[in-house]
Amino acid sequence: MALRATPKITSTKKSSENDPIETAPPAVNQQRRLEERYRLQVDRQTKKTFTTMEEAEAAGRLIKNAHAIVQVSVYDAVDFTNKAIEADAPA
Repeated sequence: MALRATPKITSTKKSSENDPIETAPPAVNQQRRLEERYRLQVDRQTKKTFTTMEEAEAAGRLIKNAHAIVQVSVYDAVDFTNKAIEADAPA
């Protein structure tokens, strides 16, 4: 059996400066979000991230007071600690 000669592929690009694919900004990855230090977790699923513990606790208390049955916690990604949020006592 005879071998076939493969055709040579030559590039017709003159410059990559005019190529829209080469100059396009990198695509945003939808799988990975930019996350802050404190993560608000509801039933062990991260819902939102915050820069300060106070903001995360305030948002967690709002969720816990509205839905007392769910488990709400704030995870610190730097210290690797998890703080459970309790519902406020009824007045």
